Parts: sequence; structure tokens; C-alpha cells
Amino acid sequence: MSDNRHPRRWWILVVLCLSTLVLVIDNMVLTVAVPPLTADLEASAQDIQWVLDSYMLVFAGLLLTAGSLADRFGRRKVMVVGLALFGVASVVATVASSPGELIAARVVMGVGGALVMPSTLSILITVFDEDERRKAMAAWSAVAMVGLIGGPVLGGALIAWFWWGAVFLINVPVAVLAIVAALWLMPESRGPWQKPDPLGAVLSAVGMTALVWMIIELPQHGFAHPDTLVALAMAVLGLAGFVVWELRTSSPMVPLELFRNRDFSGGSLSLTLVQIGNGGLLLVLTQYLQFVLGYSPTQAGLAFIPMALASLVFNSLGAALGSRVDNRTPAVGGMVVMAAGFGLLATLTTGEGVATLVTALVLLGAGGGLAMPAAIAALMGAVPPAQAGVGSALNDTIQQMGAALGVAVLGSVVAGSYTAAMPSSVPERARQSIGDAMGTGDAVVADTARAAFSDAMSTAFVAGAVGVLAAAVLAAFVMRGRRPAPEPELAPVG
Repeated sequence: MSDNRHPRRWWILVVLCLSTLVLVIDNMVLTVAVPPLTADLEASAQDIQWVLDSYMLVFAGLLLTAGSLADRFGRRKVMVVGLALFGVASVVATVASSPGELIAARVVMGVGGALVMPSTLSILITVFDEDERRKAMAAWSAVAMVGLIGGPVLGGALIAWFWWGAVFLINVPVAVLAIVAALWLMPESRGPWQKPDPLGAVLSAVGMTALVWMIIELPQHGFAHPDTLVALAMAVLGLAGFVVWELRTSSPMVPLELFRNRDFSGGSLSLTLVQIGNGGLLLVLTQYLQFVLGYSPTQAGLAFIPMALASLVFNSLGAALGSRVDNRTPAVGGMVVMAAGFGLLATLTTGEGVATLVTALVLLGAGGGLAMPAAIAALMGAVPPAQAGVGSALNDTIQQMGAALGVAVLGSVVAGSYTAAMPSSVPERARQSIGDAMGTGDAVVADTARAAFSDAMSTAFVAGAVGVLAAAVLAAFVMRGRRPAPEPELAPVG
């Protein structure tokens, strides 16, 4: 056991988890706040699209730059600034009286979130040594999962008891508590000084923002649409230019040589494939629960509790196994279990009972609880402590891109399959959207739409299962399988 462990490290972990939780919950509660805020602010469909997308665009575009800033100026300092921005912008969002004000607040929240997210994981890996890092990462991942599942439930309750602005107001006390605790408990840490890389920052921001925009536009307009093609061209030029510049400059913002490490490249590529499956899961399954099975938004959120509980349990199990097995074993095993969960979801029909759904969600939670912390531990274990901020930002960027791709790809699969399965005799809007089909008031059209959506969902979940199995194969062959070194035995006293 190390004698140099930080005495307040577990309290620091609580602060890091709180900081992560507020970001995850905010993204999820907003989905249930859309109907009331649309009516109250008289927002158009385009306004709502920007309310949802503005945060993701700014967040994804600034992640790598934020990680670099954390290494340069101090990880605690950057996290505190991010929390302050996030909290102030949440107050503005709470009292917004127009769609423009709300969109502006969401942009600032995206900046704050980008500053917070890489700092949390980079502080974690500098505070905890190798012996305890897996346990800390498991707890951090479990809290993120709780926020992901609990967000819609909390949002539904807040809107039922108060008003839509409460979903933003809840961020403020959490941000204030996290700031005070960070200043009181956390040590400051930073990497060695290096020259700024403004061109790298601009190219990464342009490339990542354009890539996310292209992913967002893809399901709505298709690949051949001019907006999609322009965004794709900007993404390719920006990211290709970023890679070329980072390889040539003497002080790169992002150390691309990390991808030569098998654990880093295997962990990152596996996480991307897993997140593609997970990203589309909530989007597709919540629609199935509400439109096909008739659940309310709150009931749909509660339906994911088995997944959250299984994730918590198997996160703890994975952490306990961390000192006995290598990262590859739980990563591969967990992904195989997740693939089984996706396969079971693919069997759901319009009249499916609860047992199949619960079993599938338990498998997904258990598999994710084993695989995700192990893959992140392998990835972050390859990052030198001096580059923890930008390494953490790479991890966050990889997961964000995977999740966004999952929404776009699986969303497109479901939309295309659903439209193809609907007869040409039904109204065009009903052929494009199950929500519009359910709103026609025609029982025959509604039943047809339910069957078509169930079939389309099955196709998407088969694709998800294939993607996660591919991630398992990739992890098995690329990640190192060495066992961690055992802790040295203490010499007897006397």
C-alpha cells in the first residue's frame, strides 16, 4: 500500500462525481422539459432543435481544448471555472423568456461542461494510485449511469411539481456545493509548461463541431443533402488538418502518439463501438415504451431502473476484480453480455411482457458495469500524469462521438425501416413518424405503426448487438492481457 495517497481522496471523488452528475442529469432532464417549455416560450421546432443541439455542439467542439487548458493552467482551477459558468448559465436558462435567451444560456452551459468534464477524470487519475484507481473509476462511471437513467425521472417529477425552469435551477446548488468542496478539498495539479497551440485548438474545435453537426443533420436530411455534405467536408478538413498539424508541431496540444499504445487504442475504439449502441438505446427504447406500450414519460424513465441497479452492482464487482484480473478480461466479458442484452431487446414485439424487457436491461447494465470502467481504466492507464487533462478529454470526446453516432446511425436505421414498413395508403406524416401516426386517431393506422416500429427497432438492436460484439473482438485482440502486479507483502514487525 502506498504511503503517499492523498488523505482526502475519497471526499475528492465525491466532488468529482457530483460535478459529473450535474452534467449528465442536465442533458437527460431537458428531454422531458421540451413540451412545456415549447408552449411557454412559443418556440418553433427549429428553436427546440437549437436548444437541444447548441449545448452538444459547443461541448464537443471545446473538449480537447479544455483538456489542454486544464493541463496548462491547473485542473482544479479549470473545473471550478467550468462549474461557475455552468451554474450562472443555469440561472439564466431558468428565467429565460424567449427561445433566443435559452439557446444563449445553453451555449454557455456547453462551454462550462467542456471545462468540467475532462478535469474530473484527470483529477481522479492524479489523486488515486494504480491500486485504487479502478475502484474510483467504477464509482465515477456508476454515478454517470445513475444520472443517465435518473435524469428523465427527476425531470418528470420537477415539471409535475414546479415548472420547466426547475430542470435548470436544480443545477445551481449542486454546482455551488461542488465549487466550495473543490476549493476546500482538492489539490491543484497541472502538467509541465509547454507552448500554446492556438492553431491546433481552432482546427480541433472546427473539426469536432462540424462532425457533430453532420451527425445531427444526417437522420433528418440524409447523406446527400448539401448541409450534410458541407458539414462533412468541414469536419474532414478540420480534423485532417488537426492531425497533420499535431504531428508536425513541436508542442502539440494532443499527444497523438498515445494511439500507438495498444491499451489506449484498444480501449478508445472499443468505447466508440459500445457507445454507438448505447447512444441509440435510450432514443429508440423510450419511443417504444411510450408509443408502442403506452407508458408515460415518467414510467418510461422508471423502466430503466433495473439497468441502473445492475450497472451499480457490476461496477462494484468489476472494481473488486480489478486487483485480480487485467482490464481486457472484464472489458471483453462485459461487452459480450451487453451484446446478449441487445439481442434480447431485438425480440421485443408490440405485446411484449415486462420480463423480457427487464432481463434485457439487466444484461445491458451488468455488461456495461463490467466493460466500461475496465476500458476507461485501460485507456487512462496509458496516459502520462502530465497529460491527464488532454488524455481525459480524448476519452470524453471518443465517448461523445460514439453516443452521437449511435443516435444518428440507429435513429436513421429505425426511421428508414419504419417508413419502409408502413403502407403507402397512410398519410405521409404518419409514414415518417410514429408519433404522428398515433396522433391520427385511426386505430388501424396506430396498430400498423406499432408493428412497423417494433420491427424497425429489432433491426436497430441487431445492429447494436453486432457493433458491441465487434468491440469485444477488437478489445480481445488489441488490448494487453497482462495481469496487474500484486501488492507487495508487508514485512513482519519485530
